[in-house]
Amino acid sequence: MLHIKSLDDGLEIFKALGSEIRIEIIKILMESHGMNMNELAAKLNITNGALTGHIKKLEDCGLVTVSSESAGHGNQKKCYVYLDKILIELDVQEPENIYQTDLKVGHYSDYSVYPTCGLASSDAIIGEVDDIRYFAHSDRYNADILWFTRGYVEYVIPNFIPHGQKIDQITISMEISSEAPGVNDVWPSDISFFINSKKIAVWTSPGDFGNVKGIFTPDWWYPNWNQYGMLKILVINKDGTFIDGLQVSDVSLRDFELDSRSVIRFRLEVEENAEHIGGLTIFGRTFGNYNQDIAVRIKYSPIE
Repeated sequence: MLHIKSLDDGLEIFKALGSEIRIEIIKILMESHGMNMNELAAKLNITNGALTGHIKKLEDCGLVTVSSESAGHGNQKKCYVYLDKILIELDVQEPENIYQTDLKVGHYSDYSVYPTCGLASSDAIIGEVDDIRYFAHSDRYNADILWFTRGYVEYVIPNFIPHGQKIDQITISMEISSEAPGVNDVWPSDISFFINSKKIAVWTSPGDFGNVKGIFTPDWWYPNWNQYGMLKILVINKDGTFIDGLQVSDVSLRDFELDSRSVIRFRLEVEENAEHIGGLTIFGRTFGNYNQDIAVRIKYSPIE
């Protein structure tokens, strides 16, 4: 996978992909799992010389690799797609009156969980799986993924907005999924969200996904375990609570009256009376498909 952290860094790749014939070359190589130059030129109905120019552009930016392999009458050049994923990160400047912070997956302030459960850092499992005691272990601060069947974890959101300001909107984005024994794409789970012990929303996760490896999931991670989740964006403001832009409840910031002095506690829970008790998995920066922890943005304005 190639991670492009600025548009300038990706300029050569964008140029290479700005050609219909080079896009077609990549598609053919992906479908055939590699092809020699003569076969590829014939399939595209172009000369070997023209193909060489296109392959060089793709090779120079790392999209395609070319190797010499033995054939019946000597060596032949065979082309392969080298990159399977490209992630482009846009550096968008934050507007004024926005405070932004990240919550590490393992930095919860309170918990009550039931097996199946566990935690892991980017390097290894923390303690033993299905042993609740390790949720209190000091190594949990390094956790980048956690999972449990029922219960909750709660985080204290740092509140460092300027003095004399009130909170107008809280946006929380996180990669989450259900928690099934092994993996199961159809494993619904009702996940509830709370601010300061007040339920603000419920979202039903459709499953626990493991059909392909997560983009950022470490190579050592077990292939039959949770690989990635879904990125959910939770917003609460004066008008209500929204998930992915759709209003899901009438609970609003008017119910909390938060300002620069307020403690903000955020809880994710699979309640014992939920219709679908399918567990919860939270993915951090080094797991899943999104290179982020639990991201929080707080919009504020002066108290009138």
